[in-house]
Amino acid sequence: MRKDYDETYDPKGKKTAKLIGWVVLVALILLVIGNCFSVVPTGYTGVRITFGQISNTVVQNGINFKIPFVQDIVQVNNKQQDISFQNTISAETNERNEVYFSDITVTYQISSSKSAWIYANVSDYRNNLVSEGLVSSAIKSSSKTLSPTDVTSRNILEPLVKQELQDSLNEKYGQEVVTINKIVISNATFDEEYNNKIAQKQQAQMAYETQQIENKTAVEKAAADAQVKKTNAQAEADALMIKSQAEADANKLLEASLTENVLRKQLIDKWDGQLPKVSGTAGTIFDITGYASEGKNSDTVSAYTE
Repeated sequence: MRKDYDETYDPKGKKTAKLIGWVVLVALILLVIGNCFSVVPTGYTGVRITFGQISNTVVQNGINFKIPFVQDIVQVNNKQQDISFQNTISAETNERNEVYFSDITVTYQISSSKSAWIYANVSDYRNNLVSEGLVSSAIKSSSKTLSPTDVTSRNILEPLVKQELQDSLNEKYGQEVVTINKIVISNATFDEEYNNKIAQKQQAQMAYETQQIENKTAVEKAAADAQVKKTNAQAEADALMIKSQAEADANKLLEASLTENVLRKQLIDKWDGQLPKVSGTAGTIFDITGYASEGKNSDTVSAYTE
């Protein structure tokens, strides 16, 4: 039996090939459409590049059109960023004491209006924009202006380093291109010899302060003892004065009350009943002792004449 159709005819294969062709075409269309737009997120700006040529106009955040396969939009981070330096930086104080700084973190921010300039002029700006060399130079310059005491105070050192670094960046890139928001210097240590000197100085200071406290205590105690003695002496003097005044007042009252009759009465009250042993006038004294003892009838009377 003869076949009445061409054996090479394959309708199913043609349909498959046609379907694949349509799929490829749709994929190409989607790819082209996808390359027509670029999304720049919040906190970023875009830099438009056309065949390697960087546009000076910054692309703002949002959906932005670009020519597919001809233009590209690169994102630049304009948020606050931290860059850390783990290497130890050696510096000197104004007294030429060697000090070592480590664990340094710099927080910086790229101006959105300068994103295109940064991308075009700074090689590997993500790592080299704020370089370790600039940070090291700022720390060394600041440290030389400070005493050993101040150089270890973060409240004093970090603002100085921040300003030094900002000045260096302004000189290198221009004003308001990169802003330094904060610098953190976690560790600052001296060499072993200076640490020993500091320890000795602290011990001497503590001994001095202890002695000062003891001296102050002794002075205060002596002053208190003197005040107590003064108070006691004043009290005794006041008591004596009060007693003397009372006696004087009593004597005044007594003197005012001693009349002749009172004195005569006191003399009588105090008389023990004994007569005087002698009697007489001026120039003549009579011893009446014998007379008193023998009675009134005795004729014996002794007389003494001067």
